[in-house]
Amino acid sequence: MQTEKINKNLVLKNAKIIDPFKSTEINGDIYIKEGKINSIGKATYPSSSKIIDCTDRIVTHGFCDIHVHFREPGEEYKEDLNSGSQAALAGGFTRVCTMPNTSPAIDSPELIRYIINRSNECPIYIHPIGAVTKSQKGKELTEMKAMLNEGAVAFSDDGVPIENSTVLRNALSYSSMFHGNIKIINHAEDLTLKNSSVMNEGITSTKLGLKGSPDITESNMVLRDLEIAKFTNSHIHVPHVSAGKSVKHINSVKKDYDKVTAEVTPHHLFFSDEDLQNYNTNLKVAPPIRTRDDRKILINALKDGTIDCIATDHAPHALEEKECGFNCASFGMIGLESCYGAVNKILFQENNLNTVSLIKLMTSNPRKIMGFENDLLSKGMDAELVILDPKEKWKFTEKNIYSKSKNSPFIGEDLLGKVKYTIVKGLINKI
Repeated sequence: MQTEKINKNLVLKNAKIIDPFKSTEINGDIYIKEGKINSIGKATYPSSSKIIDCTDRIVTHGFCDIHVHFREPGEEYKEDLNSGSQAALAGGFTRVCTMPNTSPAIDSPELIRYIINRSNECPIYIHPIGAVTKSQKGKELTEMKAMLNEGAVAFSDDGVPIENSTVLRNALSYSSMFHGNIKIINHAEDLTLKNSSVMNEGITSTKLGLKGSPDITESNMVLRDLEIAKFTNSHIHVPHVSAGKSVKHINSVKKDYDKVTAEVTPHHLFFSDEDLQNYNTNLKVAPPIRTRDDRKILINALKDGTIDCIATDHAPHALEEKECGFNCASFGMIGLESCYGAVNKILFQENNLNTVSLIKLMTSNPRKIMGFENDLLSKGMDAELVILDPKEKWKFTEKNIYSKSKNSPFIGEDLLGKVKYTIVKGLINKI
């Protein structure tokens, strides 16, 4: 990756400019003056300006990922905020939300402040999500208001389901008192049904001799969470939806309740449990990769708006945590660098989702969920942009990985659409 500062004047010339916030698409130039949007369309600019030719390329909002694990503090051997930022830039992401299941968990105002201070040193915008319960033990609520005051943007015990319904009820009730539609995010897996399983329960798990987790492991808890959210009149966000039955519950509740949002990952869109035939531990994730039918339902749920956005659940692990027997391997995969090429292939090429709708799923929709500024192409806004080649075919390899960890099942996969530049915080990053 080549990085340079934006000089006084930068012009992105001959671009297809997509504004997902306004649902517009025009051809023209973007003139960036001193790091801020100056004009769009037919731009007048000094002859000394730096020019980036964007012919046959898309320029749009920088991607926003509301679900990543950067492992800092405590497990920096897997990832830290700096290396995670590089992975994000390579994937076109200018803004991410980090999950709190670090060591120690991000469960106090002081640790939120630590992430905020460290993020100021990083080349992307990083927003911490705080833990719902102290040490993620599911018992005692954290100082949520104090954490919000320090910069937390949502609350989750991600990686650890909140099994106690009263605790979840109290968390939702408490969060509803705060200004700004603060989300509670619960990792929806009924651990008593999961019962030490390592993949989806079905024909494939039986053939492989691996213990499977049925789809109701997720959908039962999703339904419980939605009902408690309705009962408390609170906002809830459902992460990494994997099961068709979960989609059915979300769709049903959304018909008469508007405080529900949901996300899906690229890997649940791209793979099915049949891809685990070779025991690739990089496909061991929680919730698990499910069936072809589930995959199709997830794709349709994005197209009809039941699921609101795409989030990677980028989860780095060290080599020894993945290169072992399937039962012993850690759950999780990285996903930032491969995201656009994977979802563009699945949603645009194979399922005819139009480009503007696809880009919304990675930009304005997740930003709206988290309450971030969304009108990024207005005059005077800091440049937070990505330049894409939507037609470039490429094979994902380890050379494309900027994370400290290499646990990606996309290695060797043919993808469509590539990030060429990511522009954020006054820097041009050429991928």
